[in-house]
Amino acid sequence: MVELAAAGGTNREIAQTLFVTEKTVETHLGRAFRKLNISSRRKLPDVLARAAG
Repeated sequence: MVELAAAGGTNREIAQTLFVTEKTVETHLGRAFRKLNISSRRKLPDVLARAAG
């Protein structure tokens, strides 16, 4: 889910891709943001790149 958000997917697009509700996407992304200590999906690509590299 985080990878889809980092790639620029909207909550609606992610929900449709994963066959879940938008609320589920919001909840999971919010939890991921807290764990990653970020406040915006714009920061996701950098955080994921550091984690992979």
